[in-house]
Amino acid sequence: MHGYQSTILYCRLFAPLFIPWLSLVHEQTHQFRISVSTGRTILQLQKTTNAIARTDPLDRFRKYRGQYNITNKHYWSSTIFTAGIYGYTVGLLWLIAGIVYSIYLLAVSCCFENKKRKQRSRMPCQKQCHLFPIVLTTVFTFVAIIASGVALGGNARFYSRAKTIMTVIISTADQASDSMYNATGAMRKMSINLEESGTFDGDKAARFLASTSDKLDYEATGIKEHAQRNRRLSVEVLTIMYILTSATVCLNLIAAITLSAFGVLRFRHVVYTLVVLAWLLMVLCWLLFGTYSFMEKFSGDTCTALHNFEQNQENSSLNTILPCDELRSAKTALSDVSIGLFEVLNQVNVNISILRANSLPSLNYVCNPFSGPPDFLYQPKDCPADSIHIGDIPQVLKMFTCSDISETRCNEGLITTSEYNVIETYTTSVQHLLDAYPVMENLVNCRLVKDTFSDILVNHCKPVKMHLKTTCVGMLLLSIAMMVLVLIWASTSLHENQQFADGSVKPNIVP
Repeated sequence: MHGYQSTILYCRLFAPLFIPWLSLVHEQTHQFRISVSTGRTILQLQKTTNAIARTDPLDRFRKYRGQYNITNKHYWSSTIFTAGIYGYTVGLLWLIAGIVYSIYLLAVSCCFENKKRKQRSRMPCQKQCHLFPIVLTTVFTFVAIIASGVALGGNARFYSRAKTIMTVIISTADQASDSMYNATGAMRKMSINLEESGTFDGDKAARFLASTSDKLDYEATGIKEHAQRNRRLSVEVLTIMYILTSATVCLNLIAAITLSAFGVLRFRHVVYTLVVLAWLLMVLCWLLFGTYSFMEKFSGDTCTALHNFEQNQENSSLNTILPCDELRSAKTALSDVSIGLFEVLNQVNVNISILRANSLPSLNYVCNPFSGPPDFLYQPKDCPADSIHIGDIPQVLKMFTCSDISETRCNEGLITTSEYNVIETYTTSVQHLLDAYPVMENLVNCRLVKDTFSDILVNHCKPVKMHLKTTCVGMLLLSIAMMVLVLIWASTSLHENQQFADGSVKPNIVP
């Protein structure tokens, strides 16, 4: 008989509490949406510290005195210009010099095309004159080989580490969207259950929950699609940079070895062609050095911003691109939801305490996973061992439920199917919301973003900066080596061309 009374008591204890509470959920969810919109407006007006000072070519070469902000074109232009100015400048100057040199070679070729040249033979000092260029060429060819290995190794390690970071970021975005899907799934189940209850308030709350879950599903889908698009774009950019850098380094290495070999063997026309090709490759090498210098500076800015975010989230420059401040403004609404859940479950347990003291000492308490005021923290592990979850009540009542046809037995203490459905609707709805609460709490506290940034800062920042610095050093040494080799063989070829053009080459007479 105690079992029958318990089932009826559970029904009477829960049913009158849920309709007012659902109205509270309706109101607080609406406030949640308003607070997110308000937080976005406040975020746009927020000013952060840790400003940097760099020359901005888009602002008449005045100083950019903002902060790390990947949505600001002036941050990009100032960082690209300041960090890569040396590589870009040297590369462009050598490109102009190469064009002038090519025009000169064409002019010389055209002017002396029909001039009769004397027989080309070795000068008496030929071996002594070529000894120094050969030694210098050998040294810088070995420098080019070593620099190529350093650049290729750094580039490969950076590419691998960058893909790892992209995987971590995309995984976080997927977790965020999946969390939203879980929350909306719970809301949709609540909506269906409330709609089936047939009450006016239940239908009203069901329509609101259904529309809200649809909007959140749309946002979750947008996050996932946006993350996938960014992933494809990032992988394409990284792959292009990796292939372009590897190809440039390899071609420079081949050009250095080939140019030195044909230069020593004095294949003059082949050397002309190789000098032009090596010149263009050297220009590209300098430009890539500037690009990797910029990437090193950008990675340093990013890691500094991650460190500042970890130390002081509110004043971090990353707030301009992250939704954490927007979500932080919704904590009040989430707190009100937790208070509502606490009060509903606490009132049920108060009523159960009275019944346990009077006539039903074996009546189990319902688990209230929230701590008391003022924090109302979600702590499901603190529930007593003998308590039951609110979602388990339908299973307890199922064995005591009778069919509406058998009215006599139902009047004897069993509950009817319609009463059981009402209890199941309310208890299941609350349980779904409790299940979704940790997800909503993590989203509001931006826990996924914090954990991801901490992972990147601790495990990836230093290796990325080291690999980029290694690549920069390799590209710089390779550029310098190629510059010296091109100058040596360009000047040598020019000198020989002038000798042959003015007939100053004397035949080597053998006695």
